Amino acid sequence: MRRSLPAMLVALLAILVIECVAFNMPFWTTLGASTDSAAATNVMGDGLKRGEDGILTVTDPTSAYMEVSADGTSSYVRIEAANTPEGGDVKAANNVFVRADTDSRTGEITSVSTSAPRSLYLKVKPGSSVRLWIEEPVGSRIPFCAVRANVRVPFEFSWLRVSIMAAVALLVALWRPGSALWRIRLNPASVRQRWALVAFLAPLAIYTMVRIVGEFLVSGPLVFPNPHGYTYDFDQYDHVAQSLLNGRVWLDLPVSPELAQAANPHDILVRGQLFESGKTQIFWDYAFYGGHWYSYFGVVPVVLFFLPFRAITSLWTPGGMLLPTSVCILLMMFLFAVFACLLVIRLTHRLCPNASVAATSIVIVMFLLGSNASYLHFRLNFYSVPFAASLMFTTLGLWLWLKATPERHPGRGEHVHVGSWSVAGAQPLSLRHLAAGAACIAANFGCRPTFALSALLCFPIFWPQITSLLQGLKSRSLPPRRALRAPAAVIIPALIVVLPLMAYNVARFGSPLDFGNDYQMTVTDMTRFVQPTANFLPSVGAYLFLPLRFTSEFPFIGMTPMAFREWGYYEPMAGGLFTTCPLLLLALAAPFLRRRMHRSGYWGLATCSLALAMLLAVFDSHTAGLGWRYICDFGWMMAIAALAPMLYLMHPGGGDAIAAGAPDPSERNEPRRDVTKRHPMALACVRGLVAAVLMASIILAVLACFIPGRDDSLINNNPVLYDTVVAWFRL
Repeated sequence: MRRSLPAMLVALLAILVIECVAFNMPFWTTLGASTDSAAATNVMGDGLKRGEDGILTVTDPTSAYMEVSADGTSSYVRIEAANTPEGGDVKAANNVFVRADTDSRTGEITSVSTSAPRSLYLKVKPGSSVRLWIEEPVGSRIPFCAVRANVRVPFEFSWLRVSIMAAVALLVALWRPGSALWRIRLNPASVRQRWALVAFLAPLAIYTMVRIVGEFLVSGPLVFPNPHGYTYDFDQYDHVAQSLLNGRVWLDLPVSPELAQAANPHDILVRGQLFESGKTQIFWDYAFYGGHWYSYFGVVPVVLFFLPFRAITSLWTPGGMLLPTSVCILLMMFLFAVFACLLVIRLTHRLCPNASVAATSIVIVMFLLGSNASYLHFRLNFYSVPFAASLMFTTLGLWLWLKATPERHPGRGEHVHVGSWSVAGAQPLSLRHLAAGAACIAANFGCRPTFALSALLCFPIFWPQITSLLQGLKSRSLPPRRALRAPAAVIIPALIVVLPLMAYNVARFGSPLDFGNDYQMTVTDMTRFVQPTANFLPSVGAYLFLPLRFTSEFPFIGMTPMAFREWGYYEPMAGGLFTTCPLLLLALAAPFLRRRMHRSGYWGLATCSLALAMLLAVFDSHTAGLGWRYICDFGWMMAIAALAPMLYLMHPGGGDAIAAGAPDPSERNEPRRDVTKRHPMALACVRGLVAAVLMASIILAVLACFIPGRDDSLINNNPVLYDTVVAWFRL
């Protein structure tokens, strides 16, 4: 503690200097500003009209400006906000796009918000006049009083900025090569380390609770009708819940007679003709089949969350209440984070018994980033529900499967679960954990079916038991009735979950494997559409290696455009999996570490995960096109494959299993003597490089939330937060 105190004081001093000097440089440079505006009111262009309530209305964007004289004593202007009346269509909380020109330079278009005071200060080139252009369409009502030149920018101390810098400093302190965490071995049985995991997850738990409360306070039905276009209704899962409560498999949504009587309602030309009449209501991205509306998204999240919420709230509200989709996603993503931590810790402890707490925390964060969790936390609409649910079920299922095999405790032999099943020549298995894991993996069939491929990971995980079982049956030393207990513990729970889901599909579309994807109403006729072959290889390459595009302004990265030869589904992305999380490239080394992972027995798991990840990247490119959210299908598998190479890179020689009966150095907090003692400087450089690359990936994931051109961009969904943060760097 005494040695770390000076470092803590230096970090605190650096944070205060950055906050008070760097981020407040506009304050220090405008102390000599005259604060004198040459005109009490601005000269306004003919394209702006001020109403009796003081609100400006844009009548002609080509002459919508406000002009003020300047004396050159300040490089900043301030927009004075008007008092906005309650209600109406005034763009008060939303962002307003403006451009500040001087007589010597044309400014850049930027956004400001009256609810983000710092954003109302704009930096301009000193000149004799400033002209503020309102870059909004005709009819927009803008709550601006005036624009002032020669202003002094006030001093601002932001606790949000300080908290962010403190968090970065804390990560640097914990992951630096000289940190004490590198000298503490991972011990899942340690009560202290379990509480450390709780502390690690506490910020995410607090964030989740705050967001859930906020979503309940502001959320409502997300329905946006359009008489001459699609009706956007984002409450798909709640509609399914209401239908199931009413005893129907189709949705309780109105069906226009014109649509029901159309010869081919999925034809894009037919839909266009129906829109022209203005009487046909077509719901965007819903499945239309047999004269009814359906949701082609999996029903398991409905059964677990939306339906019980409707049923419980119906006790005091007729018909029940709507569960916001964002609340369900936030809850599932928190549970995914918990199960992901448990899974990675168990894998780490078995792959690298000599692993430190620092290395374990690094691979946990790498796994969360590689799984594309930041995207799902950002985009809280119904498209994210199946991915969040499958990530939650898959990590829980794999953790249960790993827990089904006993874990070695040095010096204490093996811990065997009660009710275990064993066969000669292999470790015993816990049938209850085996069954519970199988049920969780099978639940993917009703969430995101591509995750059901994770069931194949049971073969590398239980390969010793499988081979011993087959040998026992071949030699007739194992009775068939006993041999079938373990396979039955996997197959029966899976069937209990999957068979009702298949029956649900049969009741809707007449086939157990038909989820209704081909009947969705989107931009094309999905009953006949096939992804162009010419887009296949570019899509695979983009999923993995799409390069970053850097910009000169915050957030300093932008969407990287893709040009396809033929039309296909394409969601703009900031970068590919390996460019946004470069540490995942270590997954490519997993097949070459067979001898290193031989004793742990997890070479098959790593290699199989890598193969399945590549297969899913190919499958998504061939069937779905290019979408940022589809990285969730295979990113977590790539992270599992990268786990062992990362651990062996940070702990050379630490992957050998500890023999039973040997003393456990972790109990005395003593690191194992290995190659790390012979080359300390090289090891420190490697660990520092790994930590630095991971920090860069974290920063990149945060910056990606502020990219204006992405789907559900922050500039539209939370303009106040966007303008507040952008103003930190713009000034």
